[in-house]
Amino acid sequence: MDLYVFIVAQIGYRDVCNKPNCINEESCKAVMKRIYYGWWIVLANFTIVFYVAGTIFYGFTAFIEPLVAEFGWSYTQVSLASSLRGLEMGIMAPVVGLLVDRFGSRRLLFIGIIVLGAGIILLGFTQSLLMFYGSFLLIAFGAGGCTSVVTLTVVANWFDRNVGKAMAVMVSGFGVSGLIVPVIVWLIGAYGWRTATIILGLGMWIIGLPVACIVRDKPEDYGYFPDGKKPKDGSTPLSEGDAPRLNVRFKEVLKKRTFLFVNLSEAIRLMTLTAVITHIMPYLGTMGFTRPTAGLVAAGIPLLSVIGRFGFGWLGDLFEKKHAMVVAFILMGLGALCLSYIDVDGLLYMFIFFFSVGYGGLAVLRGAILREYYGRNFFGKLIGIMMGFGAVGGVIGPTAAGWVFDRTGSYHSVWLVFTGLLGLAILLLLGVESKAKLSR
Repeated sequence: MDLYVFIVAQIGYRDVCNKPNCINEESCKAVMKRIYYGWWIVLANFTIVFYVAGTIFYGFTAFIEPLVAEFGWSYTQVSLASSLRGLEMGIMAPVVGLLVDRFGSRRLLFIGIIVLGAGIILLGFTQSLLMFYGSFLLIAFGAGGCTSVVTLTVVANWFDRNVGKAMAVMVSGFGVSGLIVPVIVWLIGAYGWRTATIILGLGMWIIGLPVACIVRDKPEDYGYFPDGKKPKDGSTPLSEGDAPRLNVRFKEVLKKRTFLFVNLSEAIRLMTLTAVITHIMPYLGTMGFTRPTAGLVAAGIPLLSVIGRFGFGWLGDLFEKKHAMVVAFILMGLGALCLSYIDVDGLLYMFIFFFSVGYGGLAVLRGAILREYYGRNFFGKLIGIMMGFGAVGGVIGPTAAGWVFDRTGSYHSVWLVFTGLLGLAILLLLGVESKAKLSR
């Protein structure tokens, strides 16, 4: 009952429970006292990214065959929509980063959810290829307001010492969102793809809008330090961990070798990840694995990444985050190497475990290291630029892998090259300055 009162209070009022206009001030204060409000924000963002990722990222594959069957489009024409959808992580990410620092995560979440729901519903009324692409452009704009840049920024605002754990919980929503895919397959089978998209779009509004009401931009507005610490008498509610970083200017960060090296390592991570995710089923097919087995491997990669997301989120709070990232890249590299020799007994299982845990951990640590090194003042801009670098890698990876296979008939050299690139990412991170040196 307390939780119900608490959530209703957040939906009904802009202010958190320490304000006098709460509908049940005492009940809400009791909940706040037991659980730091930042964790409710983490849970809200987990729910949003779980639904968004499951619906428009992992779930898109379920719509390809029905669309081809009805309209006679080629797989290339339908697949191009995924590139339009990827605009939210590429071209739009730096722009969203600027907007989130200026207007806050809460407003962008509301706008993103409304636009994304409209785009998904419009998809159900598609009558032409142009309208199909237009729907995905709308989806891309909407997703830009309610995925990684926005959600990572608000979590970074509410946490400092525990930022790794908090981001781990939030980004795990991406990992477990694959569970929505069977639901989408059932909806298409039971009601058809058009009705399924309308149901999913309405679900985006019904689930997303109330949950977004829980989100608040910064703890200072409510008298808290990040991590739930109360300000001492006479002090201002700024993060103690931000103190040595407050004098760092945005333009200075862009010139630093550390920021460049971290961004390049993220580009390598996305380059490798998107190549593997895109080509894992055809590759396993060429190696003699059945399609059901290949499908299980493809589903297991994001699900097992949850282990890395939680594990490295915890390790990142205990140790310097660049060292945790090096370990995660080593695991990802071992996984890519195992993938090169998948015909050897046992290496398939080693690939799934090492690769998934490694990339899952890096999904958490990429934002956590920016928070650790540069604070919160312009986190949105920095994570937006980082995701822009990653998007470039995400375009190159699968394209290069497909080009090599078309000309050689084999993926073996592709995975070896990516193993080498992951080794390069490790060297880049080893060249990153330590936090203590950066803070001087």
